[in-house]
Amino acid sequence: MKVLLIYNPSSGNGRAGGMLPRVEAAFREWGIGYELQLSRHAGHIPELVGGADFTRYDALVLAGGDGTLFEGINGYFRNPSPRRLPIGVLPIGTGNAFARDLRLHHSRWEEALALLRAGHIRRIDVGCFRANGQEHYFLNILGLGFVADATRTANRLKSLGNLAYTLGVFHRIALHRLSYLTLEVDGRTLERACVFLEVANTCYTSNFFIAPQALPDDGLLDVVLLHPMPRRQLVWHFPKVLDGTHLHMPQVETFRIRRMRVHTRRPRHLCPDGEILGTTPVEIECLPRAVEVFWPR
Repeated sequence: MKVLLIYNPSSGNGRAGGMLPRVEAAFREWGIGYELQLSRHAGHIPELVGGADFTRYDALVLAGGDGTLFEGINGYFRNPSPRRLPIGVLPIGTGNAFARDLRLHHSRWEEALALLRAGHIRRIDVGCFRANGQEHYFLNILGLGFVADATRTANRLKSLGNLAYTLGVFHRIALHRLSYLTLEVDGRTLERACVFLEVANTCYTSNFFIAPQALPDDGLLDVVLLHPMPRRQLVWHFPKVLDGTHLHMPQVETFRIRRMRVHTRRPRHLCPDGEILGTTPVEIECLPRAVEVFWPR
């Protein structure tokens, strides 16, 4: 087996750079051949993946956090090669939400190599969104409103790791800004006011079990929408997103989509896979079973 290893040394607030010798040693110990390509700057990973000759490899491994995966999957879909590679995930970033669905943790990143060697592959859905005249892809989740605003705050506190996102959440709770949406879903038009709207392909975002019922290969994206509620209740109920029990709240609405358009009164920032990219209006679509990922049995 020979893999193309796309490695982001800036992941984990630069921690990944110091881990590289251990990662390379682990690949050798597991007998996995690799060609190493280092990300040098923001936006480099889509160039590396999009310009790679897929015919030379058996798999693509993305080493970093959710931002690395986001850039990687966008490069993947821009690669002109007719050959498609299965994707392996090496979770060494600050946020590793997608890896949690794989039952991988950054403290046990070596287990990702065991998945590669085992060779069990699952074909999963990919989210696609179109906004501001551009098309992008996401593996994990697309959010707007509260979650996107919290992410913008967290990005300014990134040195604090996962704590940054929690602080960003509480900062946005204090501001308590609502989004007013028009949703076009499967021939229906819905008018909603909400605290946040999350469109999920997988279960987790950051440390939050935001979409517990999401399945990555059902051809559908799960929508989780939080209706307006008093600030005090929002603080009280916030911990429920850690274990998924927020779905039992009457203020939470869920449904599944194949395609949806979202319009807002004023442009709102979009947050795909923990990145801030684009603003509403946005069209969101599920691409069924569009990519293969090394997955635990």
